[in-house]
Amino acid sequence: MKNTVIPVMTIAGSDSGGGAGIQADLKTFAALGLFGTTVVTSITAQNTQGVIDIHDVPASIVRSQMRAVFDDFEIAAVKTGMLSTPEIVSTVARELNDRPEIPVVVDPVMVATSKASLVRTEAIEVIIRELIPRATLMTPNVYEASVLAGRPIRNLADMQDVAAPLLDLGAKWVLIKGGDLTGKEAVDLLAGPGERIELRSERVDTTSTHGTGCTFASAIAARIALGDNVPEAARNAKRFITEAIRHGLPIGAGHGPTDPFWFSPGWKP
Repeated sequence: MKNTVIPVMTIAGSDSGGGAGIQADLKTFAALGLFGTTVVTSITAQNTQGVIDIHDVPASIVRSQMRAVFDDFEIAAVKTGMLSTPEIVSTVARELNDRPEIPVVVDPVMVATSKASLVRTEAIEVIIRELIPRATLMTPNVYEASVLAGRPIRNLADMQDVAAPLLDLGAKWVLIKGGDLTGKEAVDLLAGPGERIELRSERVDTTSTHGTGCTFASAIAARIALGDNVPEAARNAKRFITEAIRHGLPIGAGHGPTDPFWFSPGWKP
């Protein structure tokens, strides 16, 4: 008897260095036992040191990829990442709105680990207006949350203060990732209907952090596809990404990638 196969979808950019974007998402899905499908929104030339070039895929091809997958697979969850242009954002939002039953994790990617910009300024307003209201969960880091909330975030208190304004943008849940802040712990804040949940882990001293946000968001989408509610998915994914960072791969001359396959076979959260 064959095991049940659960398909999930990532809509994101391709990372030629293999550490972030589509490549990180597929590794994460596979590590958690799911079948990953892909919609490539941009092709990036990048490595552990930075982003060298970007070619955005035409919105019509993004739409065709989404429809091809949706027409043939029962997608259990979707994770979105790099959506560089207003046209791509609108296309993705329309296609997802036509399938309201599918949980969607929106990672509002704006910059790479190397700080290179991955989204055009004019696309941010479209993300706010058209995509975020479709999100089951939005997962901004502190920089992205600052842009979306219109104010700086320097500490956990600031994260608490912007939680309500970010929820007002329309996502059912918001996870503000605090890994870029300082302190002995890496603290994320999960906010939802009447809830504020702090997700804490020890801060890992490493430079192998390329793809951290992508891996975290895709792990949450995977756990939702496996049946977790949002708080359960966030907690399990937090454990997963902490260990993926701890076992990060020291390859390349810059920020090495995390390792989604850090665990022994059969590991379950």
